[in-house]
Amino acid sequence: MPTPLSADFYYLSNFQSALAWIGERYEDLLSDEERAFIEQFTALDLAAQALLVRMVMRKGPHFRASKLNYAEIGDIQAPAAQLLALGWLSYSAPLTAEEVVALLRKDELLAHLPLADRRASLKKSQLLDQLLAADPEPQPFARWCPNLADSLYSLTVMELCNRLRLLFFGNLGQDWSEFVLADLGVFRYETVAITPDSRAFRSREDLEGYLLLRDHRLRFEAGEAIEDLLASLTAFASANPYLQSRHAKLLYQIAQHQEKQGELAQALDLYRRAEYGDARWRQLRVLEKLARHAEAHELALQVSAAPRRDQEAQQVQRALVRLRRSLGLPADKRRASAPERRLELTLEQPVACSVEYAVREHLQRDDAPVHYVENTLICSLFGLLCWEAVFAPLPGAFFHPFQSGPADLLSDDFHPRREALFARCLARLDSDEYRPHIRQMYQAKFGIQSPFVFWGLLSEELLEQALACIPAAHLAACCRRLLRDIRANRAGMPDLIQFYPAEGRYRMIEVKGPGDRLQDNQKRWLAFCAEQGMPVEVCYVQWAQP
Repeated sequence: MPTPLSADFYYLSNFQSALAWIGERYEDLLSDEERAFIEQFTALDLAAQALLVRMVMRKGPHFRASKLNYAEIGDIQAPAAQLLALGWLSYSAPLTAEEVVALLRKDELLAHLPLADRRASLKKSQLLDQLLAADPEPQPFARWCPNLADSLYSLTVMELCNRLRLLFFGNLGQDWSEFVLADLGVFRYETVAITPDSRAFRSREDLEGYLLLRDHRLRFEAGEAIEDLLASLTAFASANPYLQSRHAKLLYQIAQHQEKQGELAQALDLYRRAEYGDARWRQLRVLEKLARHAEAHELALQVSAAPRRDQEAQQVQRALVRLRRSLGLPADKRRASAPERRLELTLEQPVACSVEYAVREHLQRDDAPVHYVENTLICSLFGLLCWEAVFAPLPGAFFHPFQSGPADLLSDDFHPRREALFARCLARLDSDEYRPHIRQMYQAKFGIQSPFVFWGLLSEELLEQALACIPAAHLAACCRRLLRDIRANRAGMPDLIQFYPAEGRYRMIEVKGPGDRLQDNQKRWLAFCAEQGMPVEVCYVQWAQP
């Protein structure tokens, strides 16, 4: 019999590793039920352990015995009996009509279920409609199909195993397949020291709070009445920043929904509670919709005086123009924007490529190569330069070994918490140290998951051209802009970059096809480049007439 660490039992080995990880870091948070499960699981025979994990990792909770065929386990009757004795499996779980139809093939439905119309031409959905019309009570599989030579096992510990998965990953968006993908080399992750104070959950209340928020999110997405959710949501409180962020995001999403439904007063109240994303801007817009222009103007002045991000500053300046007009106030003098550097081209319309690639091919020269990079190059240079700051093992940043970046990456305090670390990274740009450092990180970290580095597009040739042609001052300015608002400023960068290696210079080019216009985030990047003296042009393309 193979041991649990043999190749055939890779999935069991992964599950055992996860349980050991949880026991080491979360033992004080485990319930009596969870502790008992871990203890009893360890005492099971190898085959019973393997069968349970196979079922946990599949879509369930109901499994036909005929579908549980695993060569490394063999006959499942004895291992299933151990799981049945513990109550982890059930023979007699009641199934709804929808559940039993999902478990059976169409020919089995026609042969074994009480149907008035058994025509083979009917679809499974039509056969289900027949069953539902009779309004049947849920009943065990054996009573639905007494003459079918098969049995059903229903997993009763899936909820408990999901809680263990939550403890390991810090979320329920990831599953056990992460182990397999890492083992196969599909994904590689940075090794980060994960200490006891790095836990996603600090108390049992944190764990229950996560589950409550998730339950409310699922109910909201399923269309449950908002009033049934808000009482507990508005009363929710946690000292855990991770849960605070999830709570604020859910309130914000509900506020958006209510705004779209015309429930403006409630939307305004929820935006004020949310403190998430562009909640302040949405408050202002709702006040405008309610014609409460004086309140909106006061809020706009507050936001304008201390905008949290570039997007907010851009939006509120436009709002102030409208609000001053509505209130009969004198117009404010607007700062003149830098003139746009235009490049106008008339090209043959390509058959099989985008307008950006058509412009790239038109401008391409042996001594002046052009690359389609959009947001990838600057972000990648930033990610390599600041790798150690991004992956710093701060509390609440890394919960498990399968994270491509810190959990607080998009939070408002991501940069403030790491300000000194980023300052040290950016200080490399004050000397020639940054070039060899970035080259070294490119070689050492190649292929490791990162929220900034686009390995598939960052060739060594592109990297060397960028290091040779982009001045350190320009790279520093871009890095600082990214840190001001990672969520917004990772996007909107110009499409193309052209290098002139012999002259040690470059230019960036934003491409616009016929009828296409600049988006707000692109306008902000263009304005920023103009302020910094960075060479950027907007290329407007027209197609040649046939």
